[in-house]
Amino acid sequence: MKTRILTVAVLLLTFISSCKKNDAPPIKIPAVTTGVYVLNEGNFNANNTTLTYYSFETGTPVTDFYQQANGSGLGDTGNDMLLYGGKVYIVMNVSSYVEVADALTAKTVKKIPFEQADGVKRQPRYAVAYKNKVLVSSYDGTVAVIDTASLNVEKWIDAGSNPEGMAISGDRLYVANSGGLSAEYDSTLSVIDLTSFEELQKITVGINPGAVTADNNGNVYVACTGNYGEVSARLVKVNASSNTVTFSADTAVGKLRFYNGALYTTGGYLGSPNVRMLSITDFSELSANFVTDGTTIITPYGINIDEESGDVYVTDAKNYVSTGEVFCFDKNGKKKFSFSVTPGVAPNTVAFIRQ
Repeated sequence: MKTRILTVAVLLLTFISSCKKNDAPPIKIPAVTTGVYVLNEGNFNANNTTLTYYSFETGTPVTDFYQQANGSGLGDTGNDMLLYGGKVYIVMNVSSYVEVADALTAKTVKKIPFEQADGVKRQPRYAVAYKNKVLVSSYDGTVAVIDTASLNVEKWIDAGSNPEGMAISGDRLYVANSGGLSAEYDSTLSVIDLTSFEELQKITVGINPGAVTADNNGNVYVACTGNYGEVSARLVKVNASSNTVTFSADTAVGKLRFYNGALYTTGGYLGSPNVRMLSITDFSELSANFVTDGTTIITPYGINIDEESGDVYVTDAKNYVSTGEVFCFDKNGKKKFSFSVTPGVAPNTVAFIRQ
């Protein structure tokens, strides 16, 4: 009798548990409308990269949007993000792959591994798009050419030592070779032909080049960090027609973007904590602090500009450990809104999505 009662009780508990599981409401993923994605880098070796989605319609951020959409995290050290052709490409440096997800749902489409034949991680860094290709720099000295239809790497282009930022001018790709993980810093900018996908030459620009941007008049700008000691940081201007350095000046720049005839820059580790506007002619300060309403940004870590509205987005990494924040300013440097990327750490990239 006791055995029969125990059996019935077990069956009843199993049924109740099953009902609870089945009755639990599924996680509702909000529809993506016009807004921004924010890539939060996380901490090195902590596997805490996250993706935040902020809707202009609701004015609210969605916590860890990729996790909600896929049921798993992104991985370790998200370094860059690119929206292109209805997909979002997320460059995972330490995990060593490029995550490709649907731009409207953030659901994974494919993980593209960045490993050499012997399994050594290539450590991808930055991505740019060009004519149905996505180009990704990697610390192993290469630039990958990803076909956006097959999502396969078609070619690995040899560049310089530990490539970082990239920019396109005309039909050429300019890649900063930092040498940041090498015994000796590099000081070159690789010029890659985007028809043959071959390196044409290297231009000497300055010690430890990192961020790169291009204007609409055939010029490329390179932020060289120096060696954090006796060699100071420099900003360099390259003429893309002659592939020669036409101007340089001592100034510390972390990230930079060209927009509307000026350079918008963050200071980096050695420079001003402000967002500055610099002349493209002689790098003089058009504004020592773009922010005009007194808003405080503790650690400007990334910058991007919405070319349709002229709004400037600045990510604040705070102390690189606590939750970061994103600020949106109008073209006059007045704050329009800001939002936390909880639980995101070290937000570094903002990408715009429109419906």
